[in-house]
Amino acid sequence: MNAPGVAQWHLTGVWFDACKCAIPCPCSFAQPPTYGDCDGVLLWHIRAGNYGDLELDGLNVAMLASFTGNIWTREHHDARAAVFFDERAGEAQCAALRAIFTGRAGGWPQQFGELFGPEIVAAETSPIEVAIADDLSAWRVRIPGCAEAVVTALTGPTSAEGARVQVHNLPGAEVGPGQPPATWGRATSDRADAYGFSWERVGNSSKLIPFDWTGPDAA
Repeated sequence: MNAPGVAQWHLTGVWFDACKCAIPCPCSFAQPPTYGDCDGVLLWHIRAGNYGDLELDGLNVAMLASFTGNIWTREHHDARAAVFFDERAGEAQCAALRAIFTGRAGGWPQQFGELFGPEIVAAETSPIEVAIADDLSAWRVRIPGCAEAVVTALTGPTSAEGARVQVHNLPGAEVGPGQPPATWGRATSDRADAYGFSWERVGNSSKLIPFDWTGPDAA
């Protein structure tokens, strides 16, 4: 049940991650992680959004997360997360982001939060630097002093120039059902050192998926 006083809200934007898995990350196909466990950087960029009459356009939320096992079959364990809210958000905007992304305001974040069920080891405001190419050729996120991921769109010798590798109807879409196709990428840099999350690697999986969420009454 949603908390009393939750406003109607709507967010559209893009989500991406850079994780430990080999390309393509099997978690998005509702399979166990490549190496049995997974950790990574996650980023939600809100292109347009509102929480009641409060605008949330252009704000970001980032996360460091880890788990072992298959989330989608509820056979995972040791789920942990550190959440970062855009420091550009005003006090009311930050409260709205916290309500939505902690699942208290319903919608898909509530559903996925109940499925994932991580221990939240940190929740703080921070600068979050984001760049997403209009043609989806590259994307990146930086949480100063904590983490950074730099990604180029996946390509290969038989790919048409400028074409993106995309998958429709993912069975394990982290942004929920019925969303647009995922665009796959390769991390050219992926590192973290904060709240017990620590790695530095290159060449692993990344995917970018648009999202369109509504709450609290619809997912």
